[in-house]
Amino acid sequence: MHVSKHEQKSRLLARLDDSDKYWKFTAADVAERAYFDEYRHAYEAMMTATSTRWAPWYVVPADHKYAGRALVGGILTHAIEQLDLHPPEIDPERKAELDTARQTLQDD
Repeated sequence: MHVSKHEQKSRLLARLDDSDKYWKFTAADVAERAYFDEYRHAYEAMMTATSTRWAPWYVVPADHKYAGRALVGGILTHAIEQLDLHPPEIDPERKAELDTARQTLQDD
């Protein structure tokens, strides 16, 4: 999830403006913000070096939470669909157990 420097500033200020969000804030947030560009370059390098076709990284813009969440949902849905999952096959013995259980419950 990529948050722009401008949006990060807005979110940090919002935490300072709302006493219910004080717990989310630490002075280290301001100190680390000074390294925003260095962090960005480092994670871009890491993602470039480690993303593969079979295990890709996705950079999701997160300045607008609803849009970022929708994108993540779409990525996850696509990834799950690509797995081509199917329920396990039931062998005849297990099927007989299930039929017996059904009949027991219906007769109860």
